[in-house]
Amino acid sequence: MEQTLRQLGELLLGAIPTVLLLATLYVLYTFIVHRPLTAVLAERRSRTQGAMEKARADIAVAEARTAEYEQSVREARQKVFKNQEARRQQATQLRTQAVQQARARAQEQVKQARAAMEEDKQQAMAKLQSDAARLATDIVRTVMRPMASPSQAGGQ
Repeated sequence: MEQTLRQLGELLLGAIPTVLLLATLYVLYTFIVHRPLTAVLAERRSRTQGAMEKARADIAVAEARTAEYEQSVREARQKVFKNQEARRQQATQLRTQAVQQARARAQEQVKQARAAMEEDKQQAMAKLQSDAARLATDIVRTVMRPMASPSQAGGQ
C-alpha cells in the first residue's frame, strides 16, 4: 500500500503543473473570452429586447395615430353628412317657400281674375240692361208709331 500511496503522491505531484496550467487557462478563458462574450451577449440581448420594445412602442404609436386618423376621418364624414343634410333641408325649405309663394301668387291671380270677371259680368249686365231698356223703348216707339200709308211702305 505504501507503494501505491507513493505512486499516487508522485502522480499528484506530476499533476500539479497540469492543474496549475488548467487553473491558469480557466482564469485566462474567464477574463479573456467568457466575460467579454457574456457582456457582448448581454448587450446584444438588451439591444434586441430594446429594439423589440422600441418596435412595440412604435407599433403602439402607429396604431394610436391610425385610430386618431380614423376617428378624424369619421368626424369629417359626419360633418360632411351633416352639412349635406343641412343643405338638403335648406333646399327643401326654399322649395317649400317657393311653392307657397307661387301658390299665393296663383291664388291672388285667380282672385284678381275672378274680380275682373265679376266686374266684366257686372258691366255686361249693366250694358245688357241698358241695351234691353233701349231696345224696349225702340220697340215701344216702333209699335206706337202711326202706321204709315201703304204707298210709303211699299216704296212706290
